Amino acid sequence: MTVVLRDVTLRDGLQLTGKPLPVARKVEIVRSLLALGVPALEIGSMARPDLVPAMDGTLDVIRELTPAELEKCWIWVATPRHVARAAEAGARNFQYCLSASDKHNQANLGRSTADSLAALPEALALAADVSGEVQLCIATAFTCPFEGEVPPGRVLDIVLDPRTDGTSDVVLCDTLGQAIPEQVHHLVGRTAAVDDRPIVYHGHDTWGLGVANSLAAIDAGATVVDGSLGGLGGCPFAPGAAGNTATEDLVFALRPDWLTPAKFGELVRLAGGLLAELGEPNRSRAGQGAQASTTSFPWAS
Repeated sequence: MTVVLRDVTLRDGLQLTGKPLPVARKVEIVRSLLALGVPALEIGSMARPDLVPAMDGTLDVIRELTPAELEKCWIWVATPRHVARAAEAGARNFQYCLSASDKHNQANLGRSTADSLAALPEALALAADVSGEVQLCIATAFTCPFEGEVPPGRVLDIVLDPRTDGTSDVVLCDTLGQAIPEQVHHLVGRTAAVDDRPIVYHGHDTWGLGVANSLAAIDAGATVVDGSLGGLGGCPFAPGAAGNTATEDLVFALRPDWLTPAKFGELVRLAGGLLAELGEPNRSRAGQGAQASTTSFPWAS
């Protein structure tokens, strides 16, 4: 089975940063990642810039990219209006997000999970008008900062809701990074058993299990895993959420066909430059290892 790494630096990665990046810099990062061979990217969000300032300029980023580049790029959306605006700018891949827990959905989106589900068919129709794809993204699929542990049945009810028919993939999010491999394997496996859509696993490394959880998800049937450069990121509406699983850690573990030691070094340097620019710490253990190892090891930078 081929596993795809999707880099989410420019959306989930930037959400908690205090220093927004200019549009030109975001476009430069997109093109650098694509040139290295990263097969899929999440490049922004339609969230209100007054609530998530780092997402300002997402529509301009979309407009700057070519249709060929946008084929590999995803935009976070939460309403039909989001889809319409992003599609008008040129986006064709949309990640429609809602939360398994009502309280997080209310904090994140200002509405109930039921309301988000009710609006999904309209979002799907708008995407279909431009021959686009919509992923069903389920945040707080394991735990919620307000409600605690989320029963797997709650997630499966959303996956099996007929209003989600037509979505291309199911994205299961460990928003807080509190899940353990057994839980991840269980939920991904149960989801795969009841639904034939491809499964994306979006993990955070809050408790140090980001890579382990991603490998457990892959073993249970996930075909895409998310990461961000240097482990950057977190959810501004989920207290306790820390950075994403680091892209460098995931690719070092997975060794996708496009990755070479030289490209890994470029990826480590790209992450280091971005994090220094943002004033953020580098949480990637593989990135740190590459810089600390002797050059006799081919993956050292």
